[in-house]
Amino acid sequence: MAVQPQKMVVPTDAELLQAQADLWRHSLYYLTSMALKCAVELGIPTTIHNLGGVTSLPDLVAALSLPINKLPFLRRLMCLLVTSGVFASENTARVETYRLNPLSCLLVEGVDAEDHTYQKFFVLGTVSRHYVEASLTLADWFKKDLAEPLPSPFEELHGVPLLDEKTALLDEELDTIVKEGVAAHDNLAMGTIIRECSDLFKGLQSLTDCCGGDGTTVRAILKAYPHIKCNVLDLPQVIENVPADGVVNYVAGDMFKFVPPAQVVLLKLVLHFWNDEDCVKILEQCRKAIPSREEGGKVIIIEIVLSPSMSPIMFEAQLLMDMLMMVNTRGRQRDENDLREIFTKAGFSDYKIVKKIGARGIIEAVRQYYCCQIMSSCPGAWWQDR
Repeated sequence: MAVQPQKMVVPTDAELLQAQADLWRHSLYYLTSMALKCAVELGIPTTIHNLGGVTSLPDLVAALSLPINKLPFLRRLMCLLVTSGVFASENTARVETYRLNPLSCLLVEGVDAEDHTYQKFFVLGTVSRHYVEASLTLADWFKKDLAEPLPSPFEELHGVPLLDEKTALLDEELDTIVKEGVAAHDNLAMGTIIRECSDLFKGLQSLTDCCGGDGTTVRAILKAYPHIKCNVLDLPQVIENVPADGVVNYVAGDMFKFVPPAQVVLLKLVLHFWNDEDCVKILEQCRKAIPSREEGGKVIIIEIVLSPSMSPIMFEAQLLMDMLMMVNTRGRQRDENDLREIFTKAGFSDYKIVKKIGARGIIEAVRQYYCCQIMSSCPGAWWQDR
């Protein structure tokens, strides 16, 4: 018997016109990304900064050394980026000027200011040809019956994982851009976290930063708390060229096998690169590295915590970051229930979200203890760490 077509509720004229405009926006969002890429590659944010933070279009064209006949086209580009919130603009005495806002400040190069983390390479990585090509295969990837563990669309298309030793074999420039972009992304707002969550580090004697790279994060912590003994754990190829200075102890190793003991282990934007099973393995090694809760032992996790209760723009940004992970890695962004599940499986009895800063959550997890009766005549109980 033929399936009868379902009746559709016909939208009103106003709804139809709004839906058409929304469809245009969603279908053409990639052009906003490409306009942002163009602005970064031309150096527009840095140029506006060098011109005093505000400039007219003719002055911008001259400073960028662009052909004068490109001025009307640059105006169209800037109009989109202003509307998208990348730059700000104003009209005074019939002269249109453009200025930096908080977003475009992140794209200014060469600024010597505390907490300024240059985000150019994050932009260039996310809009790179290899990322875009992987996203174009998403429907085909869903249709394929692939063996577990599932490769990401990026790995399935290009034959190598992202952020792996093999990535450079695919494209050395991409590998460099992605590593620099990840480092910039990871270190952004670290100063804010230290100021807003100062209790995290008070009284702390030792800390191990897993996947800590060149030590930028622990150096920010040491600036505020110079008495803390800090280890940085990362792969040998990551830290082999980092100069030793006696301030930070660099340890070459694999966090799946061993984490240097410390009162606190820090996992900053690490877990979202891995699937749940791998996250449990990482967290188990972290649990082994810390002392009891009574001795101040804890694991501090800094991750995006998906939450629809946030503002629509912030939640959309979180979901886009989750899609970025889905397309390019085997990892994911997680909500609180997802995090609770992997903490429990890894042997942590308790956790708390200390604070939410922007899209990220600051989480503390402590070791699990079990009360075991030794014998029926035992007057008490003993606590055994798992």
